[in-house]
Amino acid sequence: MTFEALRDEVAAANRAIDGAGLVTLSFGNASGVDREAGVLLIKPSGVRCADVRPEDLVAVALSDGAVVEGSLRPSSDTPTHRHLYLELPDIGGVVHTHSTSAAAWAQAARPIPALGTTHADYFRGPVLVSRSMRAAEVDGDYEWETGRVITEALREHDRTAEDSPAVLVRSHGPFAWGGTPAAAVEAAIALEEIATIAWRTLGIDPSAPAIQAELLHRHFDRKHGATAYYGQPPRAEVGG
Repeated sequence: MTFEALRDEVAAANRAIDGAGLVTLSFGNASGVDREAGVLLIKPSGVRCADVRPEDLVAVALSDGAVVEGSLRPSSDTPTHRHLYLELPDIGGVVHTHSTSAAAWAQAARPIPALGTTHADYFRGPVLVSRSMRAAEVDGDYEWETGRVITEALREHDRTAEDSPAVLVRSHGPFAWGGTPAAAVEAAIALEEIATIAWRTLGIDPSAPAIQAELLHRHFDRKHGATAYYGQPPRAEVGG
């Protein structure tokens, strides 16, 4: 993907999370990374996602967080995005929202249990919630430390960026990711649906059982595993 194509996709991702109803006002952001160039592109701070244009995006160096292109101030969540790109080398896009159901689980400080196949299509286990941030982390480099507690949650539960495409930041909201900005948007949309279904399921029956392990793994692997068969195979290139 060219840098200009990435710029278009990141702008589209910001508009998409607004269109999907995942953001209120300017409470959300999407980014994408060009690892070869060593930069990430992210929404400007305080700009509504629905209004983001490609030329508005701010380019930030992965190495030190310095702004390398753009006249606007980058999102205040930029250090979190940067930490995720540095620690999760296979991801290409990150989305942060305060979407209602996922944020409610984050504020309740509860992981979302794996109850059914909608969940299993995206997560190989519960949706993780991070630990409480320490006072020194909040008072210090807060946004960078937010990224740190996300990746810490993955490591402590032996999860990967692929089998856990989102983490709930306790008392805050969800961060989701994927191989591209568009994939990160899909993960954020799926997470909100999963959060809503689980909320309603437990409202019907607070003791609803977890999905059986075999069914969980079958649904995840048919979409993401080495022998995945969900969807259509890549189209063969013409010519040659």
